[in-house]
Amino acid sequence: MALQSVAVFCGSRLGKNILFMKHAAELGKLIAVLDLKLVYGGGNKGLMGIVADAVLENGGKVLGVIPKVLVGLEHQHEGLTDLAIVPDMLSRKKLMYEMSDAAIVLPGGFGTLDELFEMLTWNQLKIHNKKIYILNSAGFYTHLLNHLALLQKEDFLYEPLKDRIIFCENPVELFNKLA
Repeated sequence: MALQSVAVFCGSRLGKNILFMKHAAELGKLIAVLDLKLVYGGGNKGLMGIVADAVLENGGKVLGVIPKVLVGLEHQHEGLTDLAIVPDMLSRKKLMYEMSDAAIVLPGGFGTLDELFEMLTWNQLKIHNKKIYILNSAGFYTHLLNHLALLQKEDFLYEPLKDRIIFCENPVELFNKLA
């Protein structure tokens, strides 16, 4: 099945490394160029805002999914193709999963990690079988990759790590693997 939409999980803050912002903008442009719909958290701040703006600036479609409680905190993006305001975080994740064919994870905080691990868990439990791509900008997720490799080595995973997560160092590599 050809991909039609991708969920992007990332920070509502920018982080300190300028490469995070550069990769977020490049990723957004590639999403639009490949005519994929972006499904993301609905905010206009941080890496989230950069990805959404880049998709929109390049003629792409964007669905934002934001819980009522975060409309003020994450500053709801006003220029999206579609916006869904949902009751809570669980509803946000569920709708984002349902509306996307794969997930891409950029640098972010607790919320980003929560979304990543919930998606991984749902994959493991066969609730869905969507590929997960991690954009390891400036080595942001290298420690996590090492820890996940330890989980596999110690036999805590039900299948090889490479069957669930695809690590990439830049947006172009990611989209070469996505295609």
